[in-house]
Amino acid sequence: MRPSEIFHPHPAPTYHALPHPLATIRAGISGFPSPAEDYVGRTLDLNERLVKRPSATFFMTVTGDSMEGFGIQDGDTLVVDRSVDARPGHIVVALVDGEIIVKRYELLGRRPYLCSGNDRYAPIPISDLDCQLWGVVRSVIHEYPV
Repeated sequence: MRPSEIFHPHPAPTYHALPHPLATIRAGISGFPSPAEDYVGRTLDLNERLVKRPSATFFMTVTGDSMEGFGIQDGDTLVVDRSVDARPGHIVVALVDGEIIVKRYELLGRRPYLCSGNDRYAPIPISDLDCQLWGVVRSVIHEYPV
């Protein structure tokens, strides 16, 4: 990832919501829902849902396969929050030796590491490198081809 791939939230109208039915979806077979449920609903504003702190939020596009084991794929968009303090287990965006990367922050043997979700990539020891954490990934936007 390059700094030119950083996008900030668009200053959208205060409220721009889309229809969001009250019905939930199950991934398994659960019977036939009532067709009337489609008409009882609420709305969903993606800015409100995904961007908790607009002044501290930015978006980045992922390139590469190192995070596939964590459900982050090439071409996905990350919603990154700079106001969250990184803790072990968080997915973070970091500047490491001049390169912007996305990894999971872990403590291995009490030492901090940036770990991939792909066994082909070794954990990166933070203490041995010039590393700046840029933010914690709050959400991943993955689009399916249609």
